[in-house]
Amino acid sequence: MNANLQNYARNEIKNGLSQLPENFQLMFKRMYSHGNLELSIDTIVDNMPDEKLDWAMQQVERSLKKIKTV
Repeated sequence: MNANLQNYARNEIKNGLSQLPENFQLMFKRMYSHGNLELSIDTIVDNMPDEKLDWAMQQVERSLKKIKTV
């Protein structure tokens, strides 16, 4: 993946996560932190493999839609 696209995806994920409640962020941490829940969301997103960015972005977008409809 192009470095600019990677940076864009990471920034979008971080921005989206910042708008989600803590329980959603905790779930994201569980899925992507490899068991280290002490890490910050930013660190977790920065360390994510490139091939997981698209899926993570989709998850964040769906979560944002979900909380807006509740």
